[in-house]
Amino acid sequence: MTRSATRRALAALLCSLGVVAVTVSISVPRALGATSSSPSLGTSAAAVIETTAAPASLSEGASGSSAGAGVSNAVARAGAGAAGYRRDAEGNYQNAAPQPKQGFWKTVGLFWDVMFRKPAGTEPAAGQAIPVQALTRAQLMAAPDRTLYRLGHSTVLLKLRGRFWLTDPVFSERASPFSFAGPKRFHAPPIALDELPELEGVILSHDHYDHLDEATVKALAPKVRHFLTPLGVGKRLIDWGVPAGQVQQLDWWQSTTVAGVQFTATPAQHFSGRSLFDRNSTLWASWVIEDDDMRVFFSGDTGYFDGFKAIGERFGSFDLTLMETGAYDARWPYVHMQPEQTLQAHLDLRGRRMMPIHNGTFDLAMHRWQDPFERILALARLRDVELVTPIMGAPVDIEEPVPTQAWWQEAS
Repeated sequence: MTRSATRRALAALLCSLGVVAVTVSISVPRALGATSSSPSLGTSAAAVIETTAAPASLSEGASGSSAGAGVSNAVARAGAGAAGYRRDAEGNYQNAAPQPKQGFWKTVGLFWDVMFRKPAGTEPAAGQAIPVQALTRAQLMAAPDRTLYRLGHSTVLLKLRGRFWLTDPVFSERASPFSFAGPKRFHAPPIALDELPELEGVILSHDHYDHLDEATVKALAPKVRHFLTPLGVGKRLIDWGVPAGQVQQLDWWQSTTVAGVQFTATPAQHFSGRSLFDRNSTLWASWVIEDDDMRVFFSGDTGYFDGFKAIGERFGSFDLTLMETGAYDARWPYVHMQPEQTLQAHLDLRGRRMMPIHNGTFDLAMHRWQDPFERILALARLRDVELVTPIMGAPVDIEEPVPTQAWWQEAS
């Protein structure tokens, strides 16, 4: 591998892990069920919503009537308040809570641990198979509205109003800029890209390789009517050849309605970048999906912060929260939540049921691959939170899901 390729591989891995400037301390909620006074990592809810943001302009990629029939202009939700991030002198995005610095040598040491000192069990052993329920286009077309399918990692397919929506699609073998190096899939997707039906839209949370896959985007583009992204991420798609008219870029608290479904980009505490030289040049976000009286929350990647409480107060309860639960470590709590924090975030959001995502597909941390499921299940039982953990590819009724099994225990 050339020196340039090595640098790119290192950058991609660090981006996937959220390892650039982290700390060894963890903020764990003092009272796991106390939603009225949620703990923070230094970000106040007021800071998240202090000023009103203008809608993304067409020059930034947000589209109005040019995006096609059934799409409204991206507009700020009434009374939504501010975008809560800061911009530095170069225009890069910064979380409201300053990110603790780690330093070069600690980062190198962490890279060494991840590359050469992995503990056993971070990926399925030989002979262990992740159960996958194969899907066909005919099954999807016959499924009722408000059905959801987890396809792997943070890729979720939703059927709403007879149309299909896909979050953070990654269908490649590796979450990496290379076909020969980087985190490799534990399982094949339940459905092939060319078997997917026409998609009304793709919803992207940020630009890291385990969430934004160039090969997948290019393959999907001909069958996707709309790509919804945070600010700046849409430009990457346009640079890859996606027509600008298919792309809408939203700021935090901005909403757009597509085919009768409303999408709002909401705050997250994370970072962005696909190399060593473009850190935080694009925004990251979580998403609120509203179909009349039904609400779904998609966390994307995030550390725990007061933004969850602000979102819960603004939107009310959620029928289902799709919550990051995996790729955590004591050394990077600012950008990825521990399971205790994930459960608290769900409570802050006033969720009815929670589906843990960001797990079971790629080896992105130092914990056993089953740990996210086991820890969140134990915590959910303690707090009487209903957990939804479907086999990859199994249908889920968003409003009234049937009980799911601990499939990862059988795979062990």
